[in-house]
Amino acid sequence: MSLDKQLFPLRLRSNRVWRTYSGGRNLESWQGMGGREDSSFPEEWIASTIQARNVGREHIIEGLSLIECEEQLSISLKDRIESDPVRYLGIHHTSIYGSQTAVLVKALDAGERLTIQVHPDRQFAKEVFQSNFGKTEAWLVIGGREIDGEKPSVLLGFKPGITKAHWQDLFERQDIPAMLDCLHRVNVQAGDIFLVEGGVPHAIGIGCFLIEIQEPTDYTLRVERVTPRGHIVPDLACHLGIGFDRMLDAFHYETMSMEEMLAKWKKQPRLLNEATGGKLFSLINNEDTDRFTMSRIEVSGRYQTNGTGTFVIAVILSGAGIIHYDGQTFPISQSNQWFIPADVTELIWERTSEQRLDVILCYPPDNNV
Repeated sequence: MSLDKQLFPLRLRSNRVWRTYSGGRNLESWQGMGGREDSSFPEEWIASTIQARNVGREHIIEGLSLIECEEQLSISLKDRIESDPVRYLGIHHTSIYGSQTAVLVKALDAGERLTIQVHPDRQFAKEVFQSNFGKTEAWLVIGGREIDGEKPSVLLGFKPGITKAHWQDLFERQDIPAMLDCLHRVNVQAGDIFLVEGGVPHAIGIGCFLIEIQEPTDYTLRVERVTPRGHIVPDLACHLGIGFDRMLDAFHYETMSMEEMLAKWKKQPRLLNEATGGKLFSLINNEDTDRFTMSRIEVSGRYQTNGTGTFVIAVILSGAGIIHYDGQTFPISQSNQWFIPADVTELIWERTSEQRLDVILCYPPDNNV
């Protein structure tokens, strides 16, 4: 079905998702919510058209984003897109992916260290899960907190000397301290950016608060059978039904020094444009990966962004303001999440608060930024 009416930016409802780890306190504070306590809902899925895979909760449909409507309606972003994929996603995007959004964005706050894990690369996902997408991802650290004396950090990549046989032995013995010692630990702070390709072992550390952009799947293979806080991880939640031996094949056993790892996986923002009303930075670009791109605009007054022929997912990182488009205005504030259809072009972002307006823009792989 084709829509005749003009398309506008779509504000999305908060979309918290259950996970095997605890967290979310900083997320709730950022969103201006009440309790501000850690819970089993530490992630916000943004512009999601896929369902979460949670063992033991298969009867619960969670993960799909809903559009914020004046009427008390529950309209999913997925259904809206499927009503006119070309206008919402872009003609080039739909020619490759159909009505599937080829990217997913999350905000997450870790109240405990996540279990050591790996996501499949695209080839493994195709062969084993019959999926056209793996789960390459990138992290933008937006904050953090010290918990039990431990500062925010991430674990990323195998150290020199680690082999598959050694990794398998540690896994079978569940020697968690030794497994942790196999990975590089990096202390992080707001503004740090990391790319994590499918196949690379990793774990987000306790106290990390970040925005994640990734391929649109929920394939996570875990090698710890008990979380740091003592939650038992069912076998199915570890290997997703493919068995432990096949799970270990998903890891890339590439080893490198800390310096080599940081040079490969830690990224630096690049200034793309500076105007009177703001600046545009590239955070993840097409040279880093062909899976997605991520930008940041710092709006000090009024700043214009132009369409790229595809949709954009916007997250208001901080500040407040207005989006101007086609004679209409849309108020925006910290933690708002927006889906901007491919048909929407030439947006004006205006700051209305004393605090600078910072916006994260997330694009699927076929954008031309």
